[in-house]
Amino acid sequence: MTGLSERLVAPISTAELERRWTAVRAEMEARRIDVLLMQNNNDFMGGAVKYFTDLPATNGYPFTVVFPRDGLMTTVGQGPLDGDQTLPAAGDGVRRGVGRVLSTPSFVTAGYTKHYDAELAAKALAPFAKGRVGIVGMASIPGAFFDYLKRGVLAGADIVDATDFVDDIRAIKSDEEIAGMRRSCEMQDDMMKAVFAAAAPGKSDLELAGVAKAVGAKWGSEQGWYMAASGPLGKPAVMAPPHQQNRVLRAGEQFTILVENSGPGGFYTELGRTCVLGKATQEMHDEFAFVLEARRFTLALLKDGASCKAIWDEFNAFMRANKRPEEQRLFCHSQGYDMVERPLVRFDETMPIRKNMVFAVHPTYVTGTTYSWACDNFLIGGNGPERMHAFPEKITEL
Repeated sequence: MTGLSERLVAPISTAELERRWTAVRAEMEARRIDVLLMQNNNDFMGGAVKYFTDLPATNGYPFTVVFPRDGLMTTVGQGPLDGDQTLPAAGDGVRRGVGRVLSTPSFVTAGYTKHYDAELAAKALAPFAKGRVGIVGMASIPGAFFDYLKRGVLAGADIVDATDFVDDIRAIKSDEEIAGMRRSCEMQDDMMKAVFAAAAPGKSDLELAGVAKAVGAKWGSEQGWYMAASGPLGKPAVMAPPHQQNRVLRAGEQFTILVENSGPGGFYTELGRTCVLGKATQEMHDEFAFVLEARRFTLALLKDGASCKAIWDEFNAFMRANKRPEEQRLFCHSQGYDMVERPLVRFDETMPIRKNMVFAVHPTYVTGTTYSWACDNFLIGGNGPERMHAFPEKITEL
C-alpha cells in the first residue's frame, strides 16, 4: 500500500482494513457469495461503506461500494459525469483496497438522475450477473437504484440479504476500534466540560451546542448531532434538535445537552448531562439517583451471550416495579461507525450481546416536573461493562 495522504483525518490502519476484509470474505466464501453491494448517503447511519473503505458517505450524496470476494473494490460516488478511474494496486493515498472509481453528478433532488449511480454500479456488477450477490443494508438502498439493477444486470443473479452477517462482524470491535472509541469518549468529556463552563444567562441553547461543536472540531470530529434544551426548574427541559434551540438560558435555570458525534477516526459515542445555574431541586437529585440505579440494573444484564429482548423485558419490569414510565423508544444500543448500531436492546433485536461491543446506555423518562437521564458509553468486557467516559455522573450545579 502507498503512503496515506496527509489530508486524511485520523485514518484507520491498513492492517485493520485488511482484518475486516478477511473476516467478511471468509463468510462470503462459506455462504457462496460472490460479491457484496452496499450504498450509504450519510455518516450518521451510513457506516457500512466507511467500514469497508475508511471513507464516509456525506452530504446526502450516494456512495456505492462493490466488494468482490476476490479482487479490489469498485466505488461509485459524486464526481464528473461518467468518471472512470483505475487505481494502482497500492492505492492512491486516500483509497485503499479500491481498484476502480466511478463517478457521476447525481442528486436525489433531481429525479431524472435516479438511475445514474445504478448505471455505473452495473458496470462493476457485470462479471457477477449470474452469481450470488449479497446486499448489505437493504434498508439504505434506494428503490430506484435496486429496481434498475434487479431488472437489468442482476436479472439472472441470486440476490441475498447479507446485512446480518456483516452486522455480526462489525458489532464486535477490534483493539484498534476500541481505542478509537475511547478517544471519542475522551473528546466528549472535554466537550461537556467546555459547554458547562460556558453556560451563563443570555446564552441560547444553540450557542452552547456550538461550543461543543468547536471543541469536537479541534479533536478531529467530522460529524455530529447535538440535542439541547434549557428551562425553568420544576418543568421538564426535554432536549430538542437545533431547529428548536433558540431559547435563551436564564439565571437559576437548567440546561440539558446530548453530544452524539463521531470522534477522530469516525467512531460515534455519546454523552449526555444536565447542569443548573444555581441549585438543583431535591426532586431532580432524587430522580437522577434513580436513573443511575436503573442504569446499574441494565449494566448487570449486559453480559456476553445475553438476549436483548430479555434485557428489554426485565428493564421495563424494573421500571414498572419502581413506578416509573416504561421505555418505549431506545435506551441502550451499540455504536461504532453508526450513531445507532446493532445490537439494539429492545423487543425485536435478534443479535445477542457479545464481549468487545460498545454500548450507549441512557435510561430516560419525562414526568410533569422533571426530565431525568444520563448517557455514557460502556465496553462489554469479561468482568462486566466498563464506563468509557470520565465526566462525573451527577447534575452539575454551577
